[in-house]
Amino acid sequence: MAGSTKRLKLHGFNNLTKTLSFNIYDICYAVTAGECRRYMAYVHEMYNSERLAAILDRVVEIIGAQVLNTATQNYDPMGASVTMLIAEEPIENPAVSNIEEPGPMPRTQPEAVVQHLDKSHITAHTYPESHPQNGISTFRVDIDVSTCGKVSPLTALNYLIHSVDADIVTLDYRVRGFTRNVRGRKHFIDHNINSIQNYLSADTRKRYQMIDVNVYQENIFHTKMILRDFDLDQYLFGRDAEDLPKRDQTNITRRIKKEMLEIFYGRNM
Repeated sequence: MAGSTKRLKLHGFNNLTKTLSFNIYDICYAVTAGECRRYMAYVHEMYNSERLAAILDRVVEIIGAQVLNTATQNYDPMGASVTMLIAEEPIENPAVSNIEEPGPMPRTQPEAVVQHLDKSHITAHTYPESHPQNGISTFRVDIDVSTCGKVSPLTALNYLIHSVDADIVTLDYRVRGFTRNVRGRKHFIDHNINSIQNYLSADTRKRYQMIDVNVYQENIFHTKMILRDFDLDQYLFGRDAEDLPKRDQTNITRRIKKEMLEIFYGRNM
């Protein structure tokens, strides 16, 4: 049965599609309208389409593929997208092959973009957002990595998480379709997995509180992550917490934590 650690002999190409989707959020409190504009300009510069393309180039390299074509787009006033056509290359990484049970993937550091593989694709878009009344700005990056054959999006999991200053991360992983062994028996998954957390590095598991919602019989895995520790200085743009009165520090902390929990649980509180 699929998921065995024994070598799986296939009839033809591995037709399984493995899709890993990210929603990555960075929260900032900009006290003045000027600070808000400067924060948005900062994230637009940090995560423009050119930099996103460089990050996706690295993702393609990590998963063992090659870029065929790249399309980039910056938006006015903010935001960016990148798309790439890529093709699979032969790989010899037992952690991501279709014959071994993979383990946690190595750490690296990228950002957001969009790419496409030969029968597979990677996409990424940025969504800067702010509200003039509460001073909170939210920067969201959506990334989808969908692959076929031996290449696995899980290989680039930790690289992508470490690429953005993420306060909240929502991860979805799904294996679709089926492939056949030489006897014609269908395999609906080609590796053992019971949680996306299996593939996260130790430092990531230490930094984030996580919850899972998994549908094992459908090969659907969902993990939500939120930072365990809170340091107000990490959320203020252009000033230090000690510059604010204690009452303001308390009020801003409450509002930022409320914003984070609403995003994490997907509902207003």
